Amino acid sequence: MSFVDTPENYRYAWYLRPVLALMRRRLRVLPEPVRLWARLPLAFVGFQLMNLALERKSSPLSGALRALIRTRIAQLNSCHFCIDLNASHALDRGVSPEQLHDLIGFRDSPRFSEAERAALAYVEAITGTGIEIDQDLIDRLRQAFGDDGIVELAALAAHQNLSAKFNAALGVPAQGFCMTAHGIAAPDR
Repeated sequence: MSFVDTPENYRYAWYLRPVLALMRRRLRVLPEPVRLWARLPLAFVGFQLMNLALERKSSPLSGALRALIRTRIAQLNSCHFCIDLNASHALDRGVSPEQLHDLIGFRDSPRFSEAERAALAYVEAITGTGIEIDQDLIDRLRQAFGDDGIVELAALAAHQNLSAKFNAALGVPAQGFCMTAHGIAAPDR
């Protein structure tokens, strides 16, 4: 349970109720962050629309890389819910358990490509305070993903930082996605 309780009978905005009912049917339960975001209906809609835009199939970033990026940002922000959810997504998208285990030390792990290391280094740099990005990193990113890919990396990192900081600030715990779907614990740190 998070720091803020959303009662089962909470009266969400009328226009969110059908969406939440579909989510509940598909997932069997509404994840705690959904219940919290839905208390701010317009923010919920905006957050979900941005997520849909970033998770589209035509993204210049593979689904596996997007999940790795989201998991790493969640680790940096100590968002246990996001680590659990995104690690489960990563496994669904073909990331190996060994890669997830090595995610914190991605710079030295042979399990990551040069493009993946560059993307992860970039999102680490922009997740911290006092952002400083060197031209060499931008050049590596441009070579691997192009300018549209760099913009997409920045947007993905911004969205995941928003999500992770929101959940961590409200004390949202992990909900067992990795264990339930894959039988392994998410890589916490």
